[in-house]
Amino acid sequence: MATNQRLLLSGNEAVALAALHAGTHLGTGYPGTPSTEILEALDQLGGRAQWAPNEKVALEVALGVSLARGRSLVTMKHVGVNVAADPLFTAAYMDLVGGLVLISADDPGMASSQNEQDNRHYARAAGVPMLEPADAQEAYDFTRTAFELSERWGIPVILRMTTRICHARTQVRPGPTRPGALQPGFQRDIPGRVMIPAHARPAHRKLRDKLAQIARWNDAEGPNRVYDGDRRLGIIASGVSVMHAREAAPEARVLSLGLTWPLPMETLRRFVGEVDRCVVIEEGDHLVYEALRADGLAVEGKPEMYRFGELNVPRVRRILAGDTSPEAAPPAGKPPELCKGCSHREVFEVLGRLKYIVAGDIGCYTLGVLPPFEAMDTCVDMGAAIGVGLGLRHTLPPEEARRVVSVIGDSTFVHSGLTGIAEMVYNPPPTGHVVLIVDNDTTAMTGRQEHPGTGRALNHAPTQKMDLAQVCRAMGVKNVQVVDPQKPEDDFEGVLRDLMGRDELSVLIARRPCVLAAPMIRRYEQAAREGATGSAQAPTP
Repeated sequence: MATNQRLLLSGNEAVALAALHAGTHLGTGYPGTPSTEILEALDQLGGRAQWAPNEKVALEVALGVSLARGRSLVTMKHVGVNVAADPLFTAAYMDLVGGLVLISADDPGMASSQNEQDNRHYARAAGVPMLEPADAQEAYDFTRTAFELSERWGIPVILRMTTRICHARTQVRPGPTRPGALQPGFQRDIPGRVMIPAHARPAHRKLRDKLAQIARWNDAEGPNRVYDGDRRLGIIASGVSVMHAREAAPEARVLSLGLTWPLPMETLRRFVGEVDRCVVIEEGDHLVYEALRADGLAVEGKPEMYRFGELNVPRVRRILAGDTSPEAAPPAGKPPELCKGCSHREVFEVLGRLKYIVAGDIGCYTLGVLPPFEAMDTCVDMGAAIGVGLGLRHTLPPEEARRVVSVIGDSTFVHSGLTGIAEMVYNPPPTGHVVLIVDNDTTAMTGRQEHPGTGRALNHAPTQKMDLAQVCRAMGVKNVQVVDPQKPEDDFEGVLRDLMGRDELSVLIARRPCVLAAPMIRRYEQAAREGATGSAQAPTP
């Protein structure tokens, strides 16, 4: 690919291309909107990419790649970083070798998420550098910079994307292919990698020294940019807010922050001193504003009402004008719904009709909370259905407890449901419990990706399959049944009624392929059969 070639890429595609050009040995992660397309694009470009059961495992695999002197890319949406936080905080203490870049794809406005957390907090809390691109070109450039920073200081680097950056397409001029200079291999380093307290205490001090060095580098040569303008108004922004600010106030002088943790404080002090009025425009929480105010800098932040949802050009104009009048309500959109023909429809029709107490989970089936079903009573995080259901069973009077059922999807079950089953077997409620796994043979909500229970890898080629029923039996659940909820002879409702009436532990798997994925699944299976005879490979969707 010519280095002067101009491409129209989404931020996700730009990250994938940069990872390929940086010689990434492995891309791994868990699908979650708005990050999903990164690994799919990397695979399609010829890179090596794979889905992990969850984000924690993905980051741990990436750590192994780094310690083997390879470069790794880990992708997840913002709530996925919560799952990966345990290894992330300790990985910051370790002396990494190969570059490790973690993509946190945040979702301001909650287009497809259960919360609106601002993952810039993770950079400060874990003590790792964070880069924030403002468009697809910066997504490409900053991914390559992140690998270089990671290897220079032996530390994980977070690239924080947001929904608009992930999915918006802008022009990208790729650079030359430039893999890292390291060759895979292993060299023992017990004090730098085995984080027992005796090693972790000095490692923490070393981490703080690294951050101080990175802060100085950020001031001297970091990826920060000043757009010149009228010095009567200065704006400090990062990510997509840079673009909003430049359009809302084209006359203003704008400081675009690329490396937002650790902050380039000397650069910021100098910029604030050069303008008459300085406003911090940041999507989400007041992180930069609070840091600058704590340093004694005279900057303005956004009113509290603009902390919620995505920013856009009109909202930035209102912030600059100090307008706190009520905002116009957004136009009503069409509410989401389960697809026509979706096997979950039968499941939630039954659950709603029987008036069960449904501890729900994350996935397509979360839409069972909406009319006409209104058959879900809780939804917290991936895997919570089982734990929350058990808590309800332990506490409610027996007759009410027997109405509680935990509903979880197949991909979510693999992601975080296994420990819930362990809890159920270890601490069974007096009335028993029923876990209903709605198995549609894909990770449907994020775009029909594969998972360990499908028997297909990220590129849809055949691989070993995790049998959910066998796993539940092996974990100690004696009563495990599998039915097709759309087959009258399987009598899904009758089986569910029977299990709910017993004081024992049960897992019911309602198995039917996703109506949208089924045609492709048939193609993958046909290709696998033909591939077994050497005549074909799995098709690319």
